[in-house]
Amino acid sequence: MDADVAHPTRTLRAGRPADVRREHLPLGEPAGTPDRIEVTSGRLERGGRPWFPVTGEVHFSRVPRERWSEVLGHARAGGLTSVATYVFWNAHEPAPGDFRWDGDLDLRAFVVTAAGNGLDVVLRLGPWAHGESRHGGFPDWLVARDLATRTNDPAYLELARRFYAETTAQVADLTHASGGPVVAVQIDNELYDQPEHLARLRETAEELGLRVPVWTATGWGGAQVPDTLLPVYGAYADGFWEEAGTDWPAYGRLHFRYTEDRDDLSVGADVRAALDGVTSAAVARTDDTAFPFATCELGGGMHVAYHRRPLVTPEDVAALALAKIGSGSVWQGYYVYAGGTQRTGVEGTQQESHATGYPNDVPTRSYDFAAPIGEHGQVRRHHHLLRRQHLWLAEDGPALATMPTVVGGGSDDPAELRWAVRSDGRRGYVFVTTYQPARRPLAAQPGVRFTVEFDDGAVTLPSRPVDLPAGVSVAWPVRYPLTDGLVLRSATAQVLTRTTVAEQEFVVLVATDGVPVELVLEGRPAVSGTARAQLRDGATVVALTREPGPSCVVELPGVRVVVLDEATANRLYALDLDGARRLVLSDAPLYAGEGGLVLHTDRDAITLSVLTGRAEDPWSTRTVAVAGSGTVTLLRDLHPIAPAPPAPRRGGPADRLSAPTDFSGAARVHVDVPPELLTGTDRVLLRVDWTGDVGRAVVDGVVVSDHFWHGRVWELDLTPWRDAVSRDGLDLKLLPWRVATGVFVDPSVRDVPDGVHVRSVEVVRIARVVVATGVSSMV
Repeated sequence: MDADVAHPTRTLRAGRPADVRREHLPLGEPAGTPDRIEVTSGRLERGGRPWFPVTGEVHFSRVPRERWSEVLGHARAGGLTSVATYVFWNAHEPAPGDFRWDGDLDLRAFVVTAAGNGLDVVLRLGPWAHGESRHGGFPDWLVARDLATRTNDPAYLELARRFYAETTAQVADLTHASGGPVVAVQIDNELYDQPEHLARLRETAEELGLRVPVWTATGWGGAQVPDTLLPVYGAYADGFWEEAGTDWPAYGRLHFRYTEDRDDLSVGADVRAALDGVTSAAVARTDDTAFPFATCELGGGMHVAYHRRPLVTPEDVAALALAKIGSGSVWQGYYVYAGGTQRTGVEGTQQESHATGYPNDVPTRSYDFAAPIGEHGQVRRHHHLLRRQHLWLAEDGPALATMPTVVGGGSDDPAELRWAVRSDGRRGYVFVTTYQPARRPLAAQPGVRFTVEFDDGAVTLPSRPVDLPAGVSVAWPVRYPLTDGLVLRSATAQVLTRTTVAEQEFVVLVATDGVPVELVLEGRPAVSGTARAQLRDGATVVALTREPGPSCVVELPGVRVVVLDEATANRLYALDLDGARRLVLSDAPLYAGEGGLVLHTDRDAITLSVLTGRAEDPWSTRTVAVAGSGTVTLLRDLHPIAPAPPAPRRGGPADRLSAPTDFSGAARVHVDVPPELLTGTDRVLLRVDWTGDVGRAVVDGVVVSDHFWHGRVWELDLTPWRDAVSRDGLDLKLLPWRVATGVFVDPSVRDVPDGVHVRSVEVVRIARVVVATGVSSMV
């Protein structure tokens, strides 16, 4: 049977942009403002152009100050345009009137450092924050006063005003209106039923001199957000806040489909019930047409609680993020983008817990969140997967922001093809996905082919049906302009980025593993390079004669199209170097700084390639030797015995399993680290591959890290403790896994025996290399 008959073409009607409403919201800046930021009903605009921000959460007070620039450098290299950060009240006013803005709490210095790395800043101002912080960020002394917090109670407002005044004093001259990086402020967090209070908090901040173009509030859970604030939304693949008996929450499946529903009614529902006494079902907003679809908490990973420990993968994070773009997002915001460490204060550790009336016990120290950048600066796979999307948004995000979405395949039927079209009526993107997390995977989709109907005609893509493998998400360009006179009618590869080198235009695409690359060009342009062309239906159909990769270059009039494979695309950076935008391939995470490239690696050598304008080979490559790096195994295959593990306990308002606090009967593994492994490098991590329940690392009597085992290795930073570890080593105190306790872990790691098993303990030496010269000479 003919493939076109066996798998009929799906006809999709592209949407058309509606006229956006302007100046209907008390947001944005007045006409004539330099680099003016506006909020319309459909998108944000900046400098008179559509603007597609990409924001990642980085909590300055949970990251050592000496690492701020590194983390922010990697964030910018990862394609973020801004960072968001909580201002935790309990960190900055530990006692009434005693304000702290020094050291790791220096908000002003963090904002300045972000600007120095080319990043805008979104302040999440509180007063209440959540963020798995003790009392949601409220100081203990405030909680003890038993006020009607998070309302317009005069006594509470007076204290909140004082906190806002001190915070504003740190940043008032760093806002966008003053030429600074602070472009937005979020008021409170997850407040559902107090719109008058949210409005009053904004008024208070403005009265104190804080002027920003964008004011936001979290809109999920059917929150009642006043029209003085932009509602922003979240989406998570899974949640530690669910019950231990929940296999995979229903909202998890929702977020891997294309949908015009912005809200997630479940995020924060357990805390809402526990703290606010709200037990009725939330109701989603029925009319979002006044506001653009903005997000602030797309799960960059997932934290763990004692009772429930999800395992969200890098692929989950990337697929969910792309699904939100396909669903119409015009502002991608991740929570969190860089993990951190919970602070300690006069009350002890500062995490959310049953002891402070919260429904969840979370680790006392680690707030790694399995984020793209880990608690100790580890750069992970989803940093690279997301960077591919962010490179695309940097290139075509302004056009994408003007494109409304039309979605299909929105049911929960796993056999249904899931698709969406974003279009301005003339060109756009077709989104297709066969991705869901491993516990509920989707099948491959055979014979995928679409006809997209635009105002002035239709485009069918691909020219012949293609089989889409399981586990992929794509955004295929339709009528993408390669040059002023050359249009890519369609492609089964995705747009990655574009640049000009040596007066030559380059467009970079990325192939999808398992999907043949087809480029269809309008008209009859000359085609050469690693491609062959044939005319079909009045267009030029291009097939590759070489596998996608750095040397796969399709030569077209006025433009060279590089088609990368996915592994190479994950190594691609677009960086400002030597006064120009350069495309760099690197084996190690890097960012632009100190007059060149700053790299962090445990390898003994790294390969760098820079895109050039040379005809014979588009990349210039060099190898950089690295000293002070490597991995050394200290211990292997241990089965220590815990002589008297504590009995399970329950607590908190939801009566969930409580984290053990008694480690007197824990198994003990002493680790001696040779002193020479602790010096001569930038950072030293200890990597523990183990199974068990809860682990603590103790150095010189101090718990420096803890880990609720959930299938990932445990990594802790020895760098701040070098002297003590060199002298005395450290102790791992490990409680045994017991299936009968009823803790949830992912099915993929669930089949482990009771007890403690330490597969290995390794020292990982992370070197820092600055390639300060030779970048220009490579071009």
